[in-house]
Amino acid sequence: MASPLALVLFFLLFLGSASAHHLSENFYSSSCPSLFATVKPVLKSALSKEKRLGASLLRLFFHDCFVNGCDGSILLSDTANFTGEQHAVPNNGSARGFEVIDKIKDAVEKACPGVVSCADILAISARDSVVILGGPNWNVKLGRRDARTASKSKANKDIPPPTSSLSQLISKFAAKGLSTKDMVALSGGHTIGQARCTSFRAHIYNDTNIDASFAKKRRSNCPRQSGTGDVNLAPEDLQTPTTFDNNYYRNLVKSKGLLHSDQELFNGGSTDSLVRAYSRSPGTFSADFVAGMIKMGDISPLTGSKGEIRKKCSKIN
Repeated sequence: MASPLALVLFFLLFLGSASAHHLSENFYSSSCPSLFATVKPVLKSALSKEKRLGASLLRLFFHDCFVNGCDGSILLSDTANFTGEQHAVPNNGSARGFEVIDKIKDAVEKACPGVVSCADILAISARDSVVILGGPNWNVKLGRRDARTASKSKANKDIPPPTSSLSQLISKFAAKGLSTKDMVALSGGHTIGQARCTSFRAHIYNDTNIDASFAKKRRSNCPRQSGTGDVNLAPEDLQTPTTFDNNYYRNLVKSKGLLHSDQELFNGGSTDSLVRAYSRSPGTFSADFVAGMIKMGDISPLTGSKGEIRKKCSKIN
């Protein structure tokens, strides 16, 4: 049996370990009180020139968190001696918005040098992008530190591709501690942004669970032959591609999901009822989306003395 002193020491060690992994909404309230006021103007300026960047930053945060946790690893550029995540299949040619994060980081460094991590800046930027485009607001938990490594192989393995089946989607999200409800709600992020022809070609030509007129419209800008029009874009939400709302789910109910993985959420499976609920109630969708974003932001953060606070988001110190 352990001695009373040993038990006390173990308890103190446990508390220290627990607190080291704790994120807080007011983490920078003393060290960088102007953080939020510094981030938002830079982001608003970028989105005023191109609203699609809001969707791109939300996607960056998702793709960051799904690979070794929310640690800013996706922001690391490749070098002669380093292969990161930006050229993994889910990101190559489609991950974007890095220059906006760099501008925000420069502004934050002027306000609070060496204090705020790139991982936290990405988390704030994802939230602010949703808000600026008309979506719900929430308090972002902060205190992450930046990774000194990245993993192209894990990005290829862990980020669900647009060809995913419903069971594959559920499994990929469950592996990150996210429920089926979280998965369906977070998929609603596709209510903003655009996708490349390569991501939806198979769906519009090969799948049967798609509205015929919708498929025809999408085929006009996405030829069947691979290598032709691969980078041509289509809105993921036909009605309001730059407004964060629940039209994404209304489209799924009408078999007008752009990606195969989108339409899998409403295809006679276990998630049909959630899709119907979100299509009918913007408030229910918003509440569950916020809950999912907060949970996703909690995936394996680097805290305490782990990682670093990068001076430049694209490279380690």
